[in-house]
Amino acid sequence: MWAHSMTVQDYQDLIDRGWRRSGKYVYKPIMNQTCCPQYTIRCQALHFQTSKSHKKVLKKMLKFLSKGDASKVVSEEEPMDSHIEDVVACDLAYKGESHVSQSELTPLSVDHTERVENEDQHTGEKKEEGNVQKVESDSLQLHADKETPVPGEPSHSAKVVHAPPKPGKGADLSKPLCRKAKDIRKERKLQKLLQNQTCTVEGSQLQAADQVFLLQNSKSKTNQPKTIEDFVFVSLPDDAQHKLEVRVVRSSPPSSQFKATFQESYQVYKRYQMVIHKDPPDKPTINQVRLVPASFEDPQFKSSFNQSATLFAKYQMAIHKDTPSECGENEFTRFLCDSPLEAENVPNGPECGYGSFHQQYWLDGKIIAVGVIDILPYCVSSVYLYYDPDYSFLSLGVYSALREITFTRQLHEKAPDLCFYYMGFYIHSCPKMRYKGQYRPSDLLCPETYVWTPIEQCLPLLEHSKYCRFNQDGKAVDEGRIKELGRVRVLHKRTVMPYSVYKKRRKGPSDEASVQQYASLVGQTCSERMLLFRS
Repeated sequence: MWAHSMTVQDYQDLIDRGWRRSGKYVYKPIMNQTCCPQYTIRCQALHFQTSKSHKKVLKKMLKFLSKGDASKVVSEEEPMDSHIEDVVACDLAYKGESHVSQSELTPLSVDHTERVENEDQHTGEKKEEGNVQKVESDSLQLHADKETPVPGEPSHSAKVVHAPPKPGKGADLSKPLCRKAKDIRKERKLQKLLQNQTCTVEGSQLQAADQVFLLQNSKSKTNQPKTIEDFVFVSLPDDAQHKLEVRVVRSSPPSSQFKATFQESYQVYKRYQMVIHKDPPDKPTINQVRLVPASFEDPQFKSSFNQSATLFAKYQMAIHKDTPSECGENEFTRFLCDSPLEAENVPNGPECGYGSFHQQYWLDGKIIAVGVIDILPYCVSSVYLYYDPDYSFLSLGVYSALREITFTRQLHEKAPDLCFYYMGFYIHSCPKMRYKGQYRPSDLLCPETYVWTPIEQCLPLLEHSKYCRFNQDGKAVDEGRIKELGRVRVLHKRTVMPYSVYKKRRKGPSDEASVQQYASLVGQTCSERMLLFRS
């Protein structure tokens, strides 16, 4: 449905019922009918657990900023770079938003794919290794029998020689066992403490055991797991090669900072779409995507309208096979700048307020990435990300997701209710779209009762069926379901009225079925707050 205007609370309630937005178009998949069900996923930002791969990305960025050193490995498109396109992967159906339905899938990271393959290889190697060990143990037993002293015969001293194993056949027994670096560091610190530090209590020297106890106590305080802030907000050296600044600017209504950076931001978007998503170079250019009032009274809009509409219509019909009636204009503005969310600033809310924003990543005074986000009463909702392909080696998709989680945690300090990070849709039936499950702890939304369920409980169910009801309570129902259709608010002939009144005034065939469908999808609460337009 098209949303002309919407409060942030309305949209918060809608996404908690499985809705998402693309520009001003708000949509909800029909879960039990679509080929690839899309489950709303959220990350519990306050309890976020940084994985090894996440730390690797953050450290890579830190190394690049500090030393200007980064391995520019050519890799596939990384995850977490375009959340709106989740729907596309699975044939979601809004033909008018063709830019969504024809985009490319976001593949899994190479690291994740290799890790899965390696696990399979290791499993095979373990089985093979087990067979080899069994054969070797049998041969050793036979050899031992031959070496056993027999009465009446002289005994020969047996010499055991460990031959180096063949490659891939296990550890080399002639070498000492490998030790963890963490244990080695502990031992070194302990030795240094015992050798160089003399501790006295009431004039007596501490015994070694007491020193070990003190060491363990000191380690227990300093060896706490690092938070994501410890990795993101590391102080750079004075001679750092690069400077990264993250700015949050309001995109709707456009702030002065947003207008000042619009051209540069659009150029990054255009290059990203051409390199990553293979958009043709003759796709609508900057001349067709201006932030101007959509009114023929505006000279810029009027002078460029015909050329813009003609070029865009030609592209849509040739590339996406759209009919002339389905071709719009100003895709970039409509797709990533326009938003139905009303800007709100409340005393107990975040300083930047609620609404739609662009989170700009400035490297040495140049925009290299932009994350489109919505700041809502209970969450930061990620909409889209585009970046300069020249910086793909920095894994900006993953990095921006981690920064957005960190941003959520920062906003929580001022707005206590804001504690979740919404990542769009999780599509288990599409292997390339499972990467969002790597951001833990996370929850999936039950498509029938609209309650949140830990993803660990959902995955076994999704392995058996692509569509699942996660709520295992068979008696549980949708608490927000429509109960009184007559209370749905309707806007008819510039007059707001309940549906029960409109129904009596309406002339012509009944539209109760469509109103019933609308109310059941948005729920009773939203249906009584939002206005359903009726002609």
